[in-house]
Amino acid sequence: MKKLNKSPEEWRKELDPETYRITREAGTERAFTGKYYDCKEKGSYACVCCGEVLFFSDAKYDSGCGWPSFFQPADDQVIEERQDTSHFMVRTEVVCQHCDAHLGHVFTDGPAPTGLRYCINSASIQLNPEDS
Repeated sequence: MKKLNKSPEEWRKELDPETYRITREAGTERAFTGKYYDCKEKGSYACVCCGEVLFFSDAKYDSGCGWPSFFQPADDQVIEERQDTSHFMVRTEVVCQHCDAHLGHVFTDGPAPTGLRYCINSASIQLNPEDS
C-alpha cells in the first residue's frame, strides 16, 4: 500500500482542530472523555484520517484506563510502532501505517491471547457499525 502524504495545511483543512492536534501532533484526549471509550457497538474502527480499518470490536475490551482498548489490531500491517520518549517516559507509540496518524500507545499489560493493550484515542478512529 502506498503511503498517504499530505502537508500540514492539507490536514488542517480536512480535520477539526482537536482531531488535528491528536492525530498529526501526537496529542491525547483526556481519559473517560472520548466517544468510544465505553462503546459496546459492534463493527470496525477505522483511521479517522484515511479510512484504513485498524481494529475490530471483537478485540475491544474495558481496560479501565479511560480510552478505547484493544488486544490486537485488525492486521499486523495496519499499524506501525515507534519508540516515544516524550513526557519523561519510554512508551511505544502506535500510528496508522497508511497515513502516519498518531493513534495512541501499546502496552504489555493486556489480556490473553496477546497480552497487549492498544490504548487508542477516540479522536483517531471512526466506528463503522455492523449492519443489523
